[in-house]
Amino acid sequence: MSENRLSIPQYAMALAHVASLRSEDPYRKVGAAALDHDNRVIATAYNGLAPGFNAPSDFWADREGRQKFMLHAEINLCSLFKRGEAKIVATTTMPCTACMQTLCAYGIKEIYFQEIYRASDAPEIAKLYNITLRQITDFPMSVDQSRLA
Repeated sequence: MSENRLSIPQYAMALAHVASLRSEDPYRKVGAAALDHDNRVIATAYNGLAPGFNAPSDFWADREGRQKFMLHAEINLCSLFKRGEAKIVATTTMPCTACMQTLCAYGIKEIYFQEIYRASDAPEIAKLYNITLRQITDFPMSVDQSRLA
């Protein structure tokens, strides 16, 4: 294997980061990617509003008020495959407790994330269900691109 070749976790995280760029949320852009048992990409998703919903222009101004309407990247991702199809999920932020529970229900065995979400019980859930939960910070595009401009 070439020393320049991305590892599977780095590859998945780079895909999740690219997916996050599609999020319409001006405050928090979260992306996710799912790979199957052969490490093939089966889906990418991001946080946002339900498909086909066009928010009024003032919708984004109230961050607290709009949060209950936002669909998390992991939930959007799981809507794109059947239980047992995906082995790996990468997400730009550690899954919240509810998303971690959903990923368990879908049979995910490995979860990679970039940013820690301290309000999440994901580490405890992962331990109970023997799921790999690992932070990955070294991958293409992991540097804040705004600092490079």
